[in-house]
Amino acid sequence: MESAEIRRRWLRFFEERGHTVVPSASLIADDPTLLLVPAGMVPFKPYFLGEVKPPFDRAVSVQKCVRTPDIEEVGKTTRHGTFFQMCGNFSFGDYFKEGAIKLAWELLTTSVEEGGYGLEPERLWITVYKEDDEAERIWRDVIGVPAERIQRLGMGPNFWSMGVPGPCGPCSEINYDRGPEFGVEGGPAVNDERYVEIWNLVFMQYERGAGEGKEDFPILGDLPSKNIDTGLGLERLAMILQGVHNMYETDNLRTVIDKATELTGVAYGAGHDSDVSLRVVADHMRTSVMLIGDGVTPGNEGRGYVLRRIMRRAIRNMRILGATEQVVGELVDVVLKSMGQQYPELLTDRKRIETVALAEEAAFLKTLKAGTNILDTAVTDTRAAGGTVLAGDKAFLLHDTWGFPIDLTLEMAAEQGLTVDEEGFRRLMKEQRERAKADAKAKKTGHADLSAYREVADTAGSTVFTGYTDTEGESTVVGLLVDGLPSPAATEGDEVEVVLDRTPFYAEGGGQLADSGRIRLDSGAVVEVRDVQQPVPGVSVHKGTVQVGEVTVGSGAYAQIDVKRRRAIARAHSATHLTHQALRDALGPTAAQAGSENSPGRFRFDFGSPAAVPGAVLTDVEQKINEVLSRELDVTAEVMSMEEAKKQGAIAEFGEKYGDRVRVVTIGDFSKELCGGTHVHNTAQLGLVKLLGESSIGSGVRRVEALVGVDAYNFLAREHTVVSQLTDLVKGRPEELPEKISGMLTKLKEAEKEIERFRAEKVLQAAAGLAEGAKDVRGVALVTGRVPDGTAADDLRKLVLDVRGRIPGDRPAVVALFSVANGRPVTVIATNEAARERGIKAGDLVRVAAKTLGGGGGGKPDVAQGGGQNPAAVDEAAAAVERLVAEAA
Repeated sequence: MESAEIRRRWLRFFEERGHTVVPSASLIADDPTLLLVPAGMVPFKPYFLGEVKPPFDRAVSVQKCVRTPDIEEVGKTTRHGTFFQMCGNFSFGDYFKEGAIKLAWELLTTSVEEGGYGLEPERLWITVYKEDDEAERIWRDVIGVPAERIQRLGMGPNFWSMGVPGPCGPCSEINYDRGPEFGVEGGPAVNDERYVEIWNLVFMQYERGAGEGKEDFPILGDLPSKNIDTGLGLERLAMILQGVHNMYETDNLRTVIDKATELTGVAYGAGHDSDVSLRVVADHMRTSVMLIGDGVTPGNEGRGYVLRRIMRRAIRNMRILGATEQVVGELVDVVLKSMGQQYPELLTDRKRIETVALAEEAAFLKTLKAGTNILDTAVTDTRAAGGTVLAGDKAFLLHDTWGFPIDLTLEMAAEQGLTVDEEGFRRLMKEQRERAKADAKAKKTGHADLSAYREVADTAGSTVFTGYTDTEGESTVVGLLVDGLPSPAATEGDEVEVVLDRTPFYAEGGGQLADSGRIRLDSGAVVEVRDVQQPVPGVSVHKGTVQVGEVTVGSGAYAQIDVKRRRAIARAHSATHLTHQALRDALGPTAAQAGSENSPGRFRFDFGSPAAVPGAVLTDVEQKINEVLSRELDVTAEVMSMEEAKKQGAIAEFGEKYGDRVRVVTIGDFSKELCGGTHVHNTAQLGLVKLLGESSIGSGVRRVEALVGVDAYNFLAREHTVVSQLTDLVKGRPEELPEKISGMLTKLKEAEKEIERFRAEKVLQAAAGLAEGAKDVRGVALVTGRVPDGTAADDLRKLVLDVRGRIPGDRPAVVALFSVANGRPVTVIATNEAARERGIKAGDLVRVAAKTLGGGGGGKPDVAQGGGQNPAAVDEAAAAVERLVAEAA
């Protein structure tokens, strides 16, 4: 049974039994504590925590998931993978243990012809929590599983919680016996390789307190409403139904392995190491495509770094297997054909996905060369200091700056007889991750405990947003935090977070910056609001300072936003929609939104594009936008179902989380997007839009920045002034400026070339004298010296090669010349063939010289270049070269 069919049967089975089908959420987690979605229940987390009331009693989904903590184990075991699909069915206060168990057993054991998966009942083993008598009774007495195939296990494997105070409960796992060839009998308690877990049923019935680990926490009591959260690993079930030994041999991944085999000539099954590499390639390329498909782009931090690391591990393993050309394009094509059956949007977005992936491969292949030189220098320095361990900060630099996976650094260092300080490296990586996570969380919560906001949500409900129609209005203070802690009151000068029952303030989201303004209390107190966030869904937190008086919970209040700021932001947001549509019209659907920021009077818009947008195209886009403004189109908003929005052709943004009911903003007949932000009422209110230009912000992602309204007018006014000044200087009309300035630049470049020619001739005139003055060092002709300061590196290289050419070829020769340019010393060293036959290599010499100069360098055995920071050490560097030549000769 193909993976796509497993998915279809799962959704159909539960939909027929009253479950609402919930589409997979994006892999980009809508949670400041997560980079990516690691589990099928993550999109339902707000419902289980009680932050939001679920809109259904029963739900079913197949959720895309990515986990990378065990990335080094990928390919080495049969079960570790970075991307997987988690099939889940959920109950919110509806059915509980017996209902969940009956549904699971029915789907697994019903014949294929009748819509089930057709597993043999006698091969299914059950584990339950050691104290869960009820679950064991249901399996034994209601389902009929023999007692000898039901095993009780402890909290570690069979009790679930989120790791924080909140809902928890016992689990019951369904395991499949793969037979004697996979090990000894005795059930999952004895051999989890033979008895592989395929489905985990979580019975959320208790509330837990604070504690460490999976077992050390108190059970506080029963939950008021019992819930069900189950998870079946699609890849594991596919492994069983397709009769293969591991997940890598299932249909979605085996096609990638076959393509990698075709590209490298290495057969799957030929050897353990090559099989591991082929599995890594298959897993990582599928994960890369799924991440790019959800809008992640390679980068050096956050989820962008996760993607970069995964892609580069795949590319490196293809190199290990023998690939010499670019291979990512063909591997991506196979993944798209395979996964496109289950996620058709991948095929729709094929061009953008391919562009991002190919750009990252090209960048890494360049990085591989540059990073290798850096690693060689670090290895040389370590050896010179008598060390055998490469410092952790060096490995971190390679990782963070050059994108070198740590296992690549480990392998290359081992080839040169060194180990790596992995503990130091991982400490630096952990510090970096903690900083990134803390920054993301602090933006949303201001370092406050989320439970404080949840408590407000529980007692007062969600904040009603009135800002679509009102800019001010009456409200009540329902929550108050001072310095991140709940408080009944706050006084003048306190930094506060105020929660109102209703508010006209827009909380930052969807690329739109938050409103600012004031909250005036009935007591006369005033809070100056500078930011608004939603740390938990539905609760708007107004961050600011108490200017006057005392703020107390329960007080009446009057909230008033800065109308001028709001209108400026609204103009920018509407202009962003127009820009998005104009770019899609000009470049095609691949110019999909990848991010934005709408601030007063200006905006930036990120979009997918394989290359820079030509200036002429950008000019056309700008003209089209301003033509739309002149048409005075109405801007309207309507709430509808997601299905209806799709039918109307509304555009959705990557990474945004949408519910069943969505808000669609329509600009006349020109633009239609899903959006929760504030906008103008008519395009004429924008006045003017001026695109400032576009630039690259990552592989396959470009950024347009623009001004709107008065800010755009002021910019054009300043440009007009500059043009007037230039016309006075060149004595011409504005339309003649490009030609006249181009002529001036051409003459300047010609003059610079002439100066450069004279400088080069002067330098090369010294070649004959230097060659004649060669010093004999144990039979080697050695030329060292310092040429005039200011000599460029290219001229120095030409001189060195000229001098080497003047020395007879049968005589071993080394030429090492130095110069100081812009206060920094540079050296170029060359050897002839006779010298290299004696083992004298330019690369070795230059590393010693450059180190003496306080820098680094490298190159080939015949010619190498380096530099440093200390011009005063030139003579010492030349002497070091001479000593090394004498030792080698």
